[in-house]
Amino acid sequence: MRTFFLAALLTTFTQVIGVLGIFFVFGYILALLQQKTQAWYRKTVGWKGILWTAWFGTPFHEFGHIIFAKLFRHKISEIRLFSPDEKSGNLGHVAHQYNPRNLYQQIGNFFVGAAPMIFGTIMLSLFVIFLLPNGKEIFGPLTQARPSFLFLASLAQTLRLFFSWENLQAWNFWLFLYLSFCVVGHIAPSEEDRRGMWKGFVWLILLLLLINIITLLFSVNLTATILKVNQYLGIVFAMFIYATIIALFHFLLVSAVLGSIYKIKSLS
Repeated sequence: MRTFFLAALLTTFTQVIGVLGIFFVFGYILALLQQKTQAWYRKTVGWKGILWTAWFGTPFHEFGHIIFAKLFRHKISEIRLFSPDEKSGNLGHVAHQYNPRNLYQQIGNFFVGAAPMIFGTIMLSLFVIFLLPNGKEIFGPLTQARPSFLFLASLAQTLRLFFSWENLQAWNFWLFLYLSFCVVGHIAPSEEDRRGMWKGFVWLILLLLLINIITLLFSVNLTATILKVNQYLGIVFAMFIYATIIALFHFLLVSAVLGSIYKIKSLS
């Protein structure tokens, strides 16, 4: 019996890490880069520096919350797609309530919290397809790389297609880059979003553990089925890497350019 429950726990852990782990890892990295970048804006050019990406990125962030709150039957009481407030630092807001006795709505907290990353990734994918000259070719290597050891090579090929010479010469690539800048600059879950994610994550693990116990009793290999999702998560993974690259580039650019201006002003 002990071995059985250990097997169920290990199976659940494998599924969670294999499918949901990327949301926590990239969520943390993107949130950290976003926080550092906005701190530089505040320190140098002030609050208005944040708004050049927020006007476009924040509504997508809030739209993500709205869509997933609706999907998980949460009651939305207030929507502010873009309502910047310098004192509080808030750029937008979606207030929602859920029934704590409803398991579906409890699990929904994870997806509502992670919604800006999910919806932002979808929008980045659409930008790729409709704005880049070679947009329809970019995801090809990822969808064809079935063995896991080929994934990194496919990912590198996808990134080369992103920044190909053909793209760099096209005006719509630079429009794509700016819109990506806006979305990525506000794609990370807020502190409040992350708290909601953890609430739903606990219930999600418990549900998955229960399902694994039942399937193991009937000798059904659920892990193999769930991890097949990783083939499609390859595109999400690539977009998260792209988002991280853009966020890192944004941070380095702001810290270098605005940091130099700040030093000059400090010396004068």
